[in-house]
Amino acid sequence: MMKGEIQYEGKMEIVYAMIKQSGSNGNSLSYQPNKLYFDTHFSDEISEEVNDSPIEQVRLMVPITDDPTLPCLTFRTWVLGTFSCAILAFLNQFFGYRQNALYISSVSAQIAVLPIAKFMAAYLPTKSIQIPGTKWTFSMNPGPFNLKEHVLITIFANSGSNTVYAVGIITIVKAFYHRQLHPLAAMLLTQTTQMLGYGWAGIFRKFLVDSPYMWWPSNLVQVSLFRALHDAETRPKGGLTRLQFFIVVLISSFSYYIVPNYLFPSITALSFICWIWKDSVTAQQIVSGLHGLGIGSFALDWSTMAGFLGSPLATPGFAILNILVGYIAIVYVVIPIAYWTNSFEAKRFPIFSAHVFNAYGGLYNVSKVLNETTFAFNRQGYESYSKIHLSIFFAFIYGLALFHGRTIWEQTKASFQHKFGDVHTRLMKKNYDPVPQWWFYTLLVVVIGLTMLTCESFGRQLQLPYWGVLLAMALAFVFTLPISVITATTN
Repeated sequence: MMKGEIQYEGKMEIVYAMIKQSGSNGNSLSYQPNKLYFDTHFSDEISEEVNDSPIEQVRLMVPITDDPTLPCLTFRTWVLGTFSCAILAFLNQFFGYRQNALYISSVSAQIAVLPIAKFMAAYLPTKSIQIPGTKWTFSMNPGPFNLKEHVLITIFANSGSNTVYAVGIITIVKAFYHRQLHPLAAMLLTQTTQMLGYGWAGIFRKFLVDSPYMWWPSNLVQVSLFRALHDAETRPKGGLTRLQFFIVVLISSFSYYIVPNYLFPSITALSFICWIWKDSVTAQQIVSGLHGLGIGSFALDWSTMAGFLGSPLATPGFAILNILVGYIAIVYVVIPIAYWTNSFEAKRFPIFSAHVFNAYGGLYNVSKVLNETTFAFNRQGYESYSKIHLSIFFAFIYGLALFHGRTIWEQTKASFQHKFGDVHTRLMKKNYDPVPQWWFYTLLVVVIGLTMLTCESFGRQLQLPYWGVLLAMALAFVFTLPISVITATTN
């Protein structure tokens, strides 16, 4: 029988495993490093299997077909997308000040806009409207609401769903230092720090977006939901379609969620030992879920469970276990030993607190080390008052970082070395023009210049010189890729 051959400079074992996984006859192909031999009659099956993602979860979740004729940037997309972005930005910033911060993800908008968009598709006029003074026309209702419009609206919503880091600076200056910032300086600070990210995305797009090894696990949750909301399914006998199952879970989770968050908020953290020994400081330090190590404490509030990693349902199991081991080692072993041996005079301060303290165990009086007029550091006042002290918990948080270096290095090498895009990358390049790289670079240069101007203007209220901006850029350039590799492969 005639033989064919595939040559690929990369991990051919991935291709071989994909073909074997499909249930093919093992005698019809053989494997050597960088080469795969197969019978001619088997070539179609190989082509179909190779033409997919090297990541199993992506192969199971994301279809390999595309309809480039579906309208994307429609009137519905712009209206619902902009509205969703603004609403989520406001709500998450508002709820971000809670002690147990509540985060509303873009999945909420993904669900909420569907009936609104369906209503718009049913009742808005289909007649084309011409923009005055131009030849451009658009329709408020180009046809049935489709999957691509839904995805773009969700991307809009996701852009506003995360709080702006720079708002933390403004909050600290106003709430803790009781000083005023020029409104334009505050606005430029928030906008430039956000826009820098878009320029940064262009630099790393090849490695973090185009690479099939960067699969961003949390995105698969939304892909699954999109398919449940849009794919036509036949209900299996005695079972549920994806959409029906989703509706059941949605109603059940909403019905439960009002219990810990509205009717009975005290079950956010349950510590029975604290109830028994409510006057014991040691008991509070060990078992309190809010102000201690939380040993034996548990929660019935989903926002507590998802408060650090996000939804554990979207994170690979090995990543959760890896973090769990590190958490147990630090919180249940290292920190108690350091505290009860009085390392760094830890017993003077709470075992777990985000506040800063003076040498006597009281809250740090910032006014003694800052000039109230110029907001400059008062070294003489600092030396005569006290050094800044942290709780032992935060001392370890800021002083210790653990990561799986070998995995990061292997994934990073794969991003640099791979010479093929998976089927999804090829479909995108075939059917859609990419945003040109010069757009990203131009935006990055303009925003860096505006950032330095903002820092040097307004009476130097932000207290960051221009060279500090450049140093921050250099640090971000070094750390963005490895941190993003962790996120893109482990969530």
